[in-house]
Amino acid sequence: MKRFTSLLSVAALVLVGVPALAAQDDGIPRTASGRPDLNGNYDAATLTPLERPVRLGERAYLTPEEAAEIAEEERAIQDGAVQRSDANREAPPEGGAKVVGLEHTPGGGNEFGAGNVGGYNLFWIDRGTDTYRVDGQIPTSIIIDPPNGRMPPMTQEAQQRLRSTLAGFLRPNDGTAWWVEHDGPGPYDGPESLPTSERCLVGFTGAAPTFPSLYNNFKRIVQTETHVVILLEMIHDARVVRLDSEHPGAEVTKWLGDSIGWWEGDTLVVDTTNFRPDGRGFRGGSGNTHVVERFSVQHDGNVLYNFTVEDDTVWTAPWTGEYLWKASDERVYEYACHEGNYSMGGTLRGARVLEADALSGASTGAE
Repeated sequence: MKRFTSLLSVAALVLVGVPALAAQDDGIPRTASGRPDLNGNYDAATLTPLERPVRLGERAYLTPEEAAEIAEEERAIQDGAVQRSDANREAPPEGGAKVVGLEHTPGGGNEFGAGNVGGYNLFWIDRGTDTYRVDGQIPTSIIIDPPNGRMPPMTQEAQQRLRSTLAGFLRPNDGTAWWVEHDGPGPYDGPESLPTSERCLVGFTGAAPTFPSLYNNFKRIVQTETHVVILLEMIHDARVVRLDSEHPGAEVTKWLGDSIGWWEGDTLVVDTTNFRPDGRGFRGGSGNTHVVERFSVQHDGNVLYNFTVEDDTVWTAPWTGEYLWKASDERVYEYACHEGNYSMGGTLRGARVLEADALSGASTGAE
């Protein structure tokens, strides 16, 4: 009888272990505990835009031929814009210069005011070389919901807040202290009046969710049984995700938000709340923003990154996106951010000089 009982116990253990053993053979890299292995470096650069071009309407996918054309256009731009600069070129024109290489893009290149020196070339840009596939399809945008592939409308209150915030930064820099003519805070009153990315606090690619950018698109994931760390190359933001934990009270806010996570099958789900109201960057959002991210390891080692953003004080509906993080042998490099941010001091000192000039001129005119 004892031997029969022992055989039943062994059989039960084998049956329980069969699914785990089968999971090890599905081609997905796993940790010793059987969880999908997210450890590694990833390149998130892509030519796929965050928002779908309006002309495509609700068309969700590109043809292979269209994707190849996009890649070829980017290759031509890069080939023509990474050439060595002419050492004997003339000084930039008064009032601003074009960014070298972007004159070949739709719109003819961006103009910057107040004597912008322009870029030497596009050597520093690394926005990817192609699009990506999800389940064999080539998406037309990172945003997949709403169906038009674009961010939902902002609430009227959020639009007004955004206009007020950006008023000083969207006006062309004409080399004058135009803000002295307006009541209220100015755009260069002090460090706290500058954008968080310019203060090297939060990257303009975002942290939760995080988006592709012109450069610094690498991510590094370090995974343990209790925590997952997501290191972003932009602004060297490091997100520490506590597994099977809880958020603190609403009185605790963080620049990158508070992230907790859990496993749903083979998908790591990360829930982020408790954002600082002033730390959400140019994408909008507020301290009420709630972000849910899903990380799914693919058979080739890449990671499908899916996110949903919800904030009814900012947008009229939630919005969802996803794109591929490609496994890479490249490393994440330090982002020094202004090498001590000396340029911020120059910005603020320059503003004081312009203000003095403006007030002196006003005083002279009054006499």
